[in-house]
Amino acid sequence: MTTMVTACGAQEDGQETGGKTPKQVTMNEQQAVDRAEEIIHQAVDGMSPKPGLERTGPETVGPCIARDDHGPDDRLQVTLFYKLTGVPGTEAKNLVLQARDAWLKQGYKYNSSDKEDMSGPFPWVSMRTEPDDFWMEGITGVLNRTTGEGLATLKVRSPCFLPPGKSSAPTTADPAALEDPDLQVDGPARHRALGHSSRIYDALRVGSAPAQPGEGLSTVRDESGTSVHHTWSTEPLPEDETVRALARTQAYFQSAGWSVRHVPTRGGTPAVVARHPEEGTIAQVAGSTTGAVRVAVTTPVNGPASADV
Repeated sequence: MTTMVTACGAQEDGQETGGKTPKQVTMNEQQAVDRAEEIIHQAVDGMSPKPGLERTGPETVGPCIARDDHGPDDRLQVTLFYKLTGVPGTEAKNLVLQARDAWLKQGYKYNSSDKEDMSGPFPWVSMRTEPDDFWMEGITGVLNRTTGEGLATLKVRSPCFLPPGKSSAPTTADPAALEDPDLQVDGPARHRALGHSSRIYDALRVGSAPAQPGEGLSTVRDESGTSVHHTWSTEPLPEDETVRALARTQAYFQSAGWSVRHVPTRGGTPAVVARHPEEGTIAQVAGSTTGAVRVAVTTPVNGPASADV
């Protein structure tokens, strides 16, 4: 655990690109919302029993959080987050599986879900569309582990796009980052790290700040192996809102089955550290003296880390 938390402050030079040319996404806010709504209804319209849709989560349009392709930092993303309501809690698993099957029939692809994700009483699936690259999840939140009751939630996140009137020219990446072969990070681990960052962002319910120097994707190497590391910050918050945002994040971790603990910090600001029980992913969410909440997610490339929370 000490190694992994220390890594939250360590960065390697440059950011990961995977050797791919950055995508140029052409859409506007309304087009992104319409497409996201279409993906939700593709999952829900044929469900039995038929659930209601209750929109929840953060604002629909927000800053682009997964800036891993060196695009402009003022890009936006659309996120739709719906609870499936009006059905018994014992149907939550069934509804998530139906969403998966409906999306598969549309030709959509898995991101990082596997048989273990889907075989338990509270399945989770992560998928994406092709070629327009919307990411979506079906999540079974735990209400009662003994009875198997849960709450099904569907989320769709659009690709990043530029606001009206902005130039489409991407920012130039550090040449060292583009040329360094050591930054060819394993795809599934990168997707897991970004997926966890996305869910933490939803739990915090506050806006993200423009990327600061040293933030973004990187690799961390130590005696335990190689990990993908993703760091970002929220906008500055009043102290009371920081406490509430961290409480929401802790509640999310606990409902998702992470091991959670509070850790002391030098400045006395609150901090939460959580470990995913199967992946070994470590997430650190901490207040700062500037008022921003800083998030760091570290995911092992080759299996779980041995550290415990």
